[in-house]
Amino acid sequence: MAPRLAARHKGLSMTASATLSIGLIGPLPPPAGGMANQTMQLSRLLGEAGMRVKLIRNNAPYAPAWVGGVPLLRAGFRLLPYLWRLWRAAGRCDLFHVMANSGWSWHLFAAPAIWIARARGIPVIVNYRGGEAEQFLRGGAVAVRFTMKRAAALVVPSGFLQQVFARYGMPAKIVPNIIDLEKFHPAEQPPAVSHVLLARNLEPLYDIDSGLRAMATLLRRHPRARMSIAGSGPERERLEALAQALGIAEHVRFTGRLDSQEMAALYREASLSLNTALADNMPNSVLEALACGLPVVSSEVGGVPFLVRHEETALLVPPGDAEAMASAMLRLIEDDDLRQKLIHNGREHVQSFTWARVGRQWLDLYREALA
Repeated sequence: MAPRLAARHKGLSMTASATLSIGLIGPLPPPAGGMANQTMQLSRLLGEAGMRVKLIRNNAPYAPAWVGGVPLLRAGFRLLPYLWRLWRAAGRCDLFHVMANSGWSWHLFAAPAIWIARARGIPVIVNYRGGEAEQFLRGGAVAVRFTMKRAAALVVPSGFLQQVFARYGMPAKIVPNIIDLEKFHPAEQPPAVSHVLLARNLEPLYDIDSGLRAMATLLRRHPRARMSIAGSGPERERLEALAQALGIAEHVRFTGRLDSQEMAALYREASLSLNTALADNMPNSVLEALACGLPVVSSEVGGVPFLVRHEETALLVPPGDAEAMASAMLRLIEDDDLRQKLIHNGREHVQSFTWARVGRQWLDLYREALA
């Protein structure tokens, strides 16, 4: 570490962190999503903890807007200003914190941030959050590992991703996602009618089809039940047609994309949460549902079994199995003891994801990187 940093950060603590300047690199809403929301929340919380945060957005709007419709041109219009912002920020920050994902996102945004930090002589922490890490590393581990040797630390939000990276020779530390319990909290009164909430984007990866088919089965026993699907994406028109074909369209509401305040309000209108993803890491929607006092039914994929335990904090079912999803939801509606058990355990579990706990872990990692 450079002498000025050693002197500046000796004995760094949460109360003495005002001298630390962090370059936080990642996406911001819109569109809203797990990584974008976590980037925005982390920026705010680090600032409130007294640190100076320089936010370098890697999904800034195209200027002029028409550039967004020209594939090759838009890459240059976004990438070149982004690289310049990184270079300037690295000269003013003590450390880079990079929110990283798979595929082209890694190559265009995460890897350049690591190399620029290296060239400018500041440490960089890579906070990898992509749920499709296995597929990405299967073909690109050599290049990723070469770049990661220039980072001070690799941090992931779940034991699932830790195991994936370990298989490719990259040790990772775990720092979980953050949940805001002031925003996400239970309703004062539960809804009178069973209300299923499915909060995922309308993309094939999230298998909303199975959620709709499970809802059709549930309605045979509980004909007044309803479902809200919160998210946007290219599948909306097809999924609305499927709801019509299943005869459940009048029971299903597609809300479109909601901001975090609107989502928190919607959780409090619901009575249970359904996650139908075919691949996942550490879905914020599951944490938010638990925080809002909703029992959760989730497909047992990726990092989900590391996040919740079957029959203890959620009910886990095979991915793509609409009948199993319907059966699990019926159990939660009809077995009040099980429902209350999951609600209680879920509320206890999310205490591990508060800023009071997670913030201390980040500060320790910053200290280690600077040392």
